[in-house]
Amino acid sequence: MSPKQSAASQPEFFVDRSLGPETAGVLRRFGWIVHLINDFFPNDAQETADEDWISYGLQRGWGLLSKDKKIRYRADELLALSEHGKLFCLSSGNLLAREQAETFERARKRIERALQRHGARLYLVYDKGEIEKRWPPPHRQGHSSGHAGD
Repeated sequence: MSPKQSAASQPEFFVDRSLGPETAGVLRRFGWIVHLINDFFPNDAQETADEDWISYGLQRGWGLLSKDKKIRYRADELLALSEHGKLFCLSSGNLLAREQAETFERARKRIERALQRHGARLYLVYDKGEIEKRWPPPHRQGHSSGHAGD
């Protein structure tokens, strides 16, 4: 399932609690369509497993935004990305809310292009607007260093 597009063909995103409402507010001012996790789960989703909010957002066709880089090492969370889920995670978790939103904004065109790619992926989003696919890892054939076409 590709991320849901609004009437203006703009993707929608589900914002993890790690980013918080202030980051979401700045993203909205930049024109992003974002949905806050605490609007859908009680207690600011403190008792909600990562795989549950990931599945919830993907079932609605939303791209996912987070700063929890450890997700890429957790089997349940990766399984929840299913075949076509896209999760964009900040490479640095030590940014102020405005800096977090500005980092996503600088990478916006790349994020929107990545949403159109087939298959589940987890990307790191860097301060200068670059994104890097970090999961799944490239497939290796024999002893060569083959790359998965990204």
